[in-house]
Amino acid sequence: MSISDCAAIVEKGDPDRFMATMAAPVSAREVLFPLYAFNVEVTRIPWVSQEPMICEMRLQWWHDVLGEIAAGEPVRAHEVAEPLTEMLRARAVPVEPLQALVEARRWDVYRDAFEDEAAFRAYIEASAAGMMWVAALALGASPEAEKAVRDVGWAAGLAAFLRAIPELEARGRRPLHDGRPEVVAALASEGLARLKDARTSGVPKPAIPALRAGWRARATLEKAAADPSRVAEGALEESPFARRFTLLRKTMIGSW
Repeated sequence: MSISDCAAIVEKGDPDRFMATMAAPVSAREVLFPLYAFNVEVTRIPWVSQEPMICEMRLQWWHDVLGEIAAGEPVRAHEVAEPLTEMLRARAVPVEPLQALVEARRWDVYRDAFEDEAAFRAYIEASAAGMMWVAALALGASPEAEKAVRDVGWAAGLAAFLRAIPELEARGRRPLHDGRPEVVAALASEGLARLKDARTSGVPKPAIPALRAGWRARATLEKAAADPSRVAEGALEESPFARRFTLLRKTMIGSW
């Protein structure tokens, strides 16, 4: 099992993160591709079966794998579990945020709405913000950077979630606890504020390849804040050219 196997999984299942990672140094790709491949594997589990119990069992499998990684137990023979184990152990990265990510994805298995806005926020925090923080840690970010990194991850996760709402609704899900335009606009504005706070506080250079995975967040959130109706209409996407140009510009100037 190799990094290239993980890269292929990310290329197919998460094109945005794949593009951002390919723009990173090779040494960073060796860290990020196993993490992002793990995320793809976990994220798609709730959609592979109509039987919630099957999905729950598959999520639990990954939760158990992470526990085994932390305990130093033998590596499972799996195209993602093996490189993930090697990377996490080599860099002494804690597995708890990734286990929280697995737990958060249990919401995707069912058709229930979030219990309240706090539950929705916690979902974004555990899934997107947690993933970005683990990626930054694995790249060498210091603990002091956690808030800034998580703010970027939360904003990026919110943006991705808003873009996905039409598809989630088409699949019978109830994405937002409160979908009123003013509430959606407020969420988007909060995401923008978190991005601004992160830039103000400063992000360590080693973490930049991890943060660059959220390069589309600002454009998405600005559209949602200005016109929340675009969320339900599925009108938050940029053109392919605009996406690639933005990523290229950020890569050239070393920004996120």
